[in-house]
Amino acid sequence: MGRVAVCRLRPLQCAGVLRALGACVVGVVLSLLLGLAHAQVGLQPVPALTAQVIDQTGTLTQSQRQQITAQLEAIEQQHGSQVVVLMVPTTTPEDIAAYANRVASAWKIGRKEVGDGLLFIIAKNDRTLRLEVARSLEGTIPDIAAGRIIQDSVVPQLRSGDFAAAIEAGLHAIEARLAGDEWLPAPAPKATASAERGFESMVPESLWPMLFFGVPIVCNVLARLIGRFFTMLLIGGVVGAGTLVMTRSWPEALLYGGVAGFVALIVSAGPSGRLSGGRSSSGGYSSGRSGGWSSGGSSGGFRSGGGGSFGGGGASGKW
Repeated sequence: MGRVAVCRLRPLQCAGVLRALGACVVGVVLSLLLGLAHAQVGLQPVPALTAQVIDQTGTLTQSQRQQITAQLEAIEQQHGSQVVVLMVPTTTPEDIAAYANRVASAWKIGRKEVGDGLLFIIAKNDRTLRLEVARSLEGTIPDIAAGRIIQDSVVPQLRSGDFAAAIEAGLHAIEARLAGDEWLPAPAPKATASAERGFESMVPESLWPMLFFGVPIVCNVLARLIGRFFTMLLIGGVVGAGTLVMTRSWPEALLYGGVAGFVALIVSAGPSGRLSGGRSSSGGYSSGRSGGWSSGGSSGGFRSGGGGSFGGGGASGKW
């Protein structure tokens, strides 16, 4: 009888150890998130890529945004390179070069196979601007050429207070540089609807069945080992941390982490709403990022190519 009692206690002891390990893992994930949050304290957030022209200062009129957007779309259609215009009030505590590189790296502007992206950013209150040039365009628009575009084409218009004219003049000069580079690959045909699926295109189709059936199983197993609460924290923390690493956007990280944690809490419950003692659990998992990098508005559904790599090339200026 003594042996039987000992054998019955061992699974309970194992479950306790696993719960402790699960709590440790959750603690590590939360510590990493707090560390990342501390590193980002005080920095200006990376805006969501919602259009090819993003004006957070309210300077440009709707017609001006539409005209500049049409100019940007023409550049992409004729030369393939992607250019995005961003106006912000300030980049402090970072200088405009550091902020521009952080934004461009998060947005990944440029064709995936080519990486030919460019960020045209103006910090209105700081009276600074920058052309952040992707690595693959540094031969087409070297630092000295970017500096000349700023000083010769953009700054004179900014000093007169005409921001729309300054942006348009800068884009004309950028397009002239792109047109003179015969080595840039020709633009690809317009993407089909199947290529515009957003987040779904980031996950191979063969993995969706595994995610659909595998996630509930994993959540149920974790719930049995460490409890539903720790499962929710673990899944939410991992998804949130992964989103933050990929997008460098705290709002998106909190959103997707919270949704993932909630889904984990739901699918780890049995039909009665609590952890089931059976072998499986009803429920499923479905996730999607609406539009991915796509956006509506005046951009007509702009989509980042996802291939731009930025190493600090370009030039900054003041007016």
